[in-house]
Amino acid sequence: MLGTHMNLPLSELPDRCDVLVVGAGPAGSAAATLLARAGLNVVMVDQRSFPREKVCGDGLIPDAHAALAQLGLLDEVMACAQAAQHVACIGPRGGRIDVPGRVAVLPRQVLDHIVCRGAVRAGARMHAPVHFDAPLLDAAGRVFGASLSQGGEQRELRADWVVLASGAVPQALIAAGVCERQTPNGVALRAYVKNERLVGRITELEVVWHHKLRPGYGWIFPCPDGVFNIGVGVVNSHGQAADGHNTKQSVNLREVFESFCEFYAPARELMAGGVMQGGLKGAPLRFNLSGARYSRAGLLVTGEAAGSTYSFTGEGIGKALETGMLAAEAIVRDRHDDATVRQHYEAALRALKPRFELYERGNRVNAHPWLIDLLIWRARKSKRLLQRMSGVLNETSNPGQLFTFKGVTRLFTE
Repeated sequence: MLGTHMNLPLSELPDRCDVLVVGAGPAGSAAATLLARAGLNVVMVDQRSFPREKVCGDGLIPDAHAALAQLGLLDEVMACAQAAQHVACIGPRGGRIDVPGRVAVLPRQVLDHIVCRGAVRAGARMHAPVHFDAPLLDAAGRVFGASLSQGGEQRELRADWVVLASGAVPQALIAAGVCERQTPNGVALRAYVKNERLVGRITELEVVWHHKLRPGYGWIFPCPDGVFNIGVGVVNSHGQAADGHNTKQSVNLREVFESFCEFYAPARELMAGGVMQGGLKGAPLRFNLSGARYSRAGLLVTGEAAGSTYSFTGEGIGKALETGMLAAEAIVRDRHDDATVRQHYEAALRALKPRFELYERGNRVNAHPWLIDLLIWRARKSKRLLQRMSGVLNETSNPGQLFTFKGVTRLFTE
């Protein structure tokens, strides 16, 4: 059942609120939940009505479980999700190692609806489909709300704070004057395929590396009801030319996807004997807490708009939730002191930055997939190494150390 304040029209928008959250995905809804629980008057807007589809791998790894538990939504999510026990790492030579961890799969259409509904239950109002046009600025340049539109109708909403959780597409960042990089760091393409014959055969989250996927990877994740999420991701899809302009690399994602389905037998069988649930859909990715200013006076940037996705794993749900909660906590703590809110929030993101940098070091495996072959070969012989790989999944081990010269050397001694 939809909440009583979900997908409200623009005509019912109030004149002002304490906090306006732009974007009702994981980051925005997580922020809105904590803000509303603290007693603040919160309005969320999203350019699409919920439930809505979102291109993603749909994998929930331990950081997402922890964030959902903090929001009080984990049981509700897991009641709908397909639980798994491992992430299967599969190398170019076909070797496989199952890395244990608390993981699950739930399509974002369902997950985001649950998280958004949680924010509404907490007291936030959600208006959609509503477009964020521009921030409202006072004489000193501080953001004090936003100009919003729905069809041909326009409204202004005044707010003490605006939280921008608009995702990887840069238009809202540009409008808000906080975009530092318009192009994404990576791109992904995925499809949902229903194939009852593979139920019980593909039970874990499979991630595949191969020279035909460089610099990236493929995946097959089992969803509920005999449906599988199959896709490919390419990192470093956009570079920078000598003149400083961002450029797109010569990567055809559809060709990469087709290649994945040709060389990887389970993908080939899934597609040949299954029925696609909709078409292939792509999306940009923003990595490493980069590409946007974290704040300006009166406004905080969070979630994938702030680059909350890990480059090595492509995982972004957990960190989107986490950064959204950090934004809320900073506002609740000192919302009448602009400088202090921004200082605390930016410090919290900077505290996360070293971990993103470690995962960026681990990202070299996407360009050199033979490293996965080596890692799988040694992990089959070393319980300690398998524990380290599980630690990467659980964020208790340094992924960069697995793929440095020293780390590779250690593979022969462990």
